[in-house]
Amino acid sequence: MDRCDVDTRELKAWIAAYGRAWEAKDSSAFVRLFSPTVKYYWTPFDEPKDGREAVAAAFQAATARQDHIRFDCSVLGQHAEHALAHWQCSFVRIGTGRTVHLDGIFLMAFDSRRECTLFREWWHCDEGTASG
Repeated sequence: MDRCDVDTRELKAWIAAYGRAWEAKDSSAFVRLFSPTVKYYWTPFDEPKDGREAVAAAFQAATARQDHIRFDCSVLGQHAEHALAHWQCSFVRIGTGRTVHLDGIFLMAFDSRRECTLFREWWHCDEGTASG
């Protein structure tokens, strides 16, 4: 695997674009962040979403059930070929009205075009009671 050639400024910009795409439910903007051959591990236990089409389908299915999305993330560091970030997200679950809070870690690798080639997530979910 190549070195992680993104610097901290570029990584922050990439993560901000990731968050904006999620908040807007913009699958086109979301998948443009990834290489055509990305391996996206939604959880450590499932097979990866393999390539942009699989990532787009998973993203669209997930965000179809989300409203009022708020995303925040901070860079933890970079070492060799990987970058790490801590992220948090909240949204209202469509259909139940429950507020969902997610808190997790991203592990990322990038190519020379600044597209993500490997993306792994670890996260916890707290789904509260329905608002009202």
